[in-house]
Amino acid sequence: MDVSSRPVLDYWCELQCPDCHRAQGDLDALRERYGERLEIRLRHFPLEKHKHAYAAAQAAEEAFAQGKGDAYAAAVLARSGELARRGEELLLEVARGLGLDDAEFEGALIDGRHLLIVDADQAEGRAIGVKGTPTYVIGGQRLDGGKSQEGLRARIEEIADGLLGDRA
Repeated sequence: MDVSSRPVLDYWCELQCPDCHRAQGDLDALRERYGERLEIRLRHFPLEKHKHAYAAAQAAEEAFAQGKGDAYAAAVLARSGELARRGEELLLEVARGLGLDDAEFEGALIDGRHLLIVDADQAEGRAIGVKGTPTYVIGGQRLDGGKSQEGLRARIEEIADGLLGDRA
């Protein structure tokens, strides 16, 4: 399949959100099931109630720029409770643990080079009705996982299978 024509699953996520951490298992299962046939894209939706969410979103964008965005996001989500206490210190520690460029991370958190990406994701999310995280969009359908994630993976698979024209 031509990767330019593959279906896209956008998921609005906040890296200090425990529900987004729990959603990682579903995302991993979707990646395993569909591989390159389904593009899964993290979209940022930092919530005001989480003090370090905006910085975490910027740090994730720096990790994407350095080629390890998905691994970085998963590692930060695994420590979402700790992020609340340690903030940027934790963000830099996770980057170092993944072998990312420390100076670039520090610079990105200071100079705001990724602010436009984070702001654009958040604005688009608001425009389509995202109210909490995680929220998924696939095939033009928004699926809200902020209250409950029960059944969401099955629904995403149903939509993806339809878009792909198979039941793989």
